[in-house]
Amino acid sequence: MLSRKAQYAFRALTHLVDKYEQGPVLISEIAKKKKIPVKFLENILLQLRKADVLESKKGKGGGYYIKDDPARTTIAAVIRIVDGPIAMLPCVSLNFYEKCSNCDQRNCGLHEIMESVRDATLGVLENRTLKDLKSGKEAQRD
Repeated sequence: MLSRKAQYAFRALTHLVDKYEQGPVLISEIAKKKKIPVKFLENILLQLRKADVLESKKGKGGGYYIKDDPARTTIAAVIRIVDGPIAMLPCVSLNFYEKCSNCDQRNCGLHEIMESVRDATLGVLENRTLKDLKSGKEAQRD
């Protein structure tokens, strides 16, 4: 399940994708349009900027904008930045692997099932990008 933080991140990114190539967008505009608490949004956008998904500009005409072509950033990458592992168990995570306590992976049926779940999930999330967040009629024309 996506955390509220990830849901807010994707709401904000949807707005920024819609405004891509129109210049920086104020945090207050994103917060108002997408109904996200400003303080929470500030932290999310800062986290995405530190991870090189977003860029910011200070001063008049400043705000946040998507750094690279939205088609180059996967949904999986954003989830990992904001929420961490995508896998449901740490022992099947590709990027955040941890051995489960009191478990023998070689003889664990749940491990095998959760690997399949991870692979199916990643099959979708690694092949969808921020561009897929584009809303409205413009997205249908692309």
